Amino acid sequence: MLGRRLIPTLLGLALVLGLAALRVADPYPLQVLRELAFDSYQRILPRSGPAGPVRVVDIDEASLAKLGQWPWPRDRMALLTERLMQLGAAAIAFDVLFPEPDRLSPKVIGQSLPGVDVSKLADNDELFAAALKQSPSVLGFSSAPSAPKLEGNAKGGFAISGSDPKGSIALLKGAVTPLPLLREAAPGLGSLSLNDEESSSVVRRVPLIWTNGNSIFPGLSIEALRLALGLGAIVVLGDTADAGTVEGLRLGDFTVPTTDHGDLWVYYRPPDPSLYVSAAKILGDDWQSAAPQIGGQIALIGTSASGLLDVHATALGDNVPGVSIHAQVIDQIVSGQFIIRADWLSGLELLVFVIAGLLLVVVVLRLGPVAGLALAVVLIGGMAAASWVAFQSRGLLADPTFPVIGALLVYGTMVYAQFSITERDRRQVRRAFGYYVAPELLGVIERNAGKLELGGELRELSVMFADMRGFTSFTEKHTPQDTLATLNTLFGALGKQIVDRLGTIDKFIGDAIMAFWNAPVDVPQHARKAALSAIAMRETLEALNARKAFGDPGIAVGVGIATGVALVGNMGLETRFDYSTIGDPVNVASRVEGESKVVGFDIVAAEATALAAADLAWLEAGSVQLKGKAARLKIFILLGDEAFARKPEFAALREAHANLLEALRHGEGGEALALCRKLGPDLLPGLARFYELVPGRIEDFLSA
Repeated sequence: MLGRRLIPTLLGLALVLGLAALRVADPYPLQVLRELAFDSYQRILPRSGPAGPVRVVDIDEASLAKLGQWPWPRDRMALLTERLMQLGAAAIAFDVLFPEPDRLSPKVIGQSLPGVDVSKLADNDELFAAALKQSPSVLGFSSAPSAPKLEGNAKGGFAISGSDPKGSIALLKGAVTPLPLLREAAPGLGSLSLNDEESSSVVRRVPLIWTNGNSIFPGLSIEALRLALGLGAIVVLGDTADAGTVEGLRLGDFTVPTTDHGDLWVYYRPPDPSLYVSAAKILGDDWQSAAPQIGGQIALIGTSASGLLDVHATALGDNVPGVSIHAQVIDQIVSGQFIIRADWLSGLELLVFVIAGLLLVVVVLRLGPVAGLALAVVLIGGMAAASWVAFQSRGLLADPTFPVIGALLVYGTMVYAQFSITERDRRQVRRAFGYYVAPELLGVIERNAGKLELGGELRELSVMFADMRGFTSFTEKHTPQDTLATLNTLFGALGKQIVDRLGTIDKFIGDAIMAFWNAPVDVPQHARKAALSAIAMRETLEALNARKAFGDPGIAVGVGIATGVALVGNMGLETRFDYSTIGDPVNVASRVEGESKVVGFDIVAAEATALAAADLAWLEAGSVQLKGKAARLKIFILLGDEAFARKPEFAALREAHANLLEALRHGEGGEALALCRKLGPDLLPGLARFYELVPGRIEDFLSA
């Protein structure tokens, strides 16, 4: 039993610990599941509220159709910058790279023409640089590992509060930067990259700060916000535990919570077309009409044109231009609506899973799959609900996927383990009892298979031994094959009568059958059922002999029955045992069966059995002396069932038999014995031999 409970318990514990270790390792598939869950939360409850002070000046398809293909000449970019400044833009940020000189600049074109004095030609880059210098503008650089390392410092300063977090910030291995002329002219410089990897996957987190190993650089969005707020520096909030990680940023009155690496979890607002202004409008004749849209706003210049390939997926499932995501970051910071994936959440999720997993292991193994299912539903529902409430009320990103999926795996595994154990027990029960007990008893035993363990219990049993008479001489006259066939036929026929009356066949011992009643499950009136089985066995044997199933002269069987308290249970090894019984009733039944030869009758029972089934047709048969017992045991022969006991002929024989017993006690019995010899064989032929042996057994009757 210990192994039966210990092995699945250890399996459950190992599974919970193994899944916990998997969560600590956090492989990519777990990350994907977690982030898909977070995406679904945003889709159900996206960021809302009034739009922040940000507009996207979109180099859209209409602009390209009107003004020509990209890239545009830099004098046009200068005009766009000047007009945005005149319209009152609080800051102007370009989500566009300008890494090379303008190939459409007159000075560049003139260099390829003979006889042209290029010194008198306009330089578009100088025009653009002049416009940038006069405006609160931000240019961008892009992370590119194969490009040269980004040198210098950020345009604005960085102050660090707490431990130095440079080791945790996204590292710029290389960067594509603006033309030096333009970079020096612009008051701001920020990263255009939306992640620290070369990936086109869903943008969920955006690095707000970067480092080249020495200096810290801002992302485009917070650099634009810095200029709009008129700030000279951004404060990086390092952790206070000296772990070298980032806790957040501070820009004036705005505090921005970040990941350890300085990334912002983007809480998306559904796309709003009203926040977009076509670049063609700003560059058109009616450009001043855009003042209500641009005045006081942070203007981000980017492109939504499909041919320019600046399209990214968001947590809401939309595909938007990169500039739109920068705008979302600024809008989110200004609105103060953040979603946070705090470090302690991972530890809490792991603890919750371990507790839930261990509870499921205990409940499934102790109380069963139904109770386990109820607990699993409560746990899974509770964990999913708690995760949603944390997001809805606090903006906390608590992972529901791993605890839920882990709990389901633990529940499913433990149910399967329990099923396997039950099925193994069922097979073991069927092996042990399938041929030896009635189907209705087998069902009860299977439902209580867990109680089949080494050891046993004291129960009142009725035990039967049935032995073939003259087996030795039979084997001498028949081949081993014929002997085996005869025994199989005999045992099959007699065993059916035992099983049909709820008896349990313990074993076949050579030419004998041992069976008992009232174990492993309760059998009401077990003594009576044992006696009736013996009568049915007699009738079955008579029918087989009548059909010459065993040839001439047929086969005789002696039956002994005893009732009493015995030890019954599984005996053997932990991995291989038999259900059997030992104790006084077993010894008595065996001795009584042997006594049937002396008595001269086929069914003999101890007194306790006869008293427990008193309505059957019994006759006292004297007593026997059992080895190790001081008192002799009174025995009875069984003539028939309750219908037989009601026959007038049996009543007459019973009275004559009682008179015989009384006469024997007074040293007489001749007339009474004669009467019994006359009545007995007419009622049951087997009584002839019984009464024939009475004179030689007078002491047995007198000692009863």
